[in-house]
Amino acid sequence: MAAEPLTELEAAIETVVTTFFTFARQKGRKGSLSISEFQELVTQQLPHLLKDVGSLDDKMKSLDVNQDSEFKFNEYWRLIGELAKEIKKEKVLEIRKK
Repeated sequence: MAAEPLTELEAAIETVVTTFFTFARQKGRKGSLSISEFQELVTQQLPHLLKDVGSLDDKMKSLDVNQDSEFKFNEYWRLIGELAKEIKKEKVLEIRKK
């Protein structure tokens, strides 16, 4: 990365990536999350955004595209995208109310 300070958005992206690899290093393969690592990540890092998702098991099954019981970065990124869409919907509703 550049020596200059990151912008707010750049820092947010770096945090998303760093969080994945921090949890992926705990057990098994270093480039993917095991089921338990994924559960720990979402429990610790996304407790508020995933509270209305329903069953975490169902969410994991829908994200694990190749059904290998591991979450590669692209599968994790799908979750981030889905959560971002939900936040966007909330922001649009807030804007419309004003």
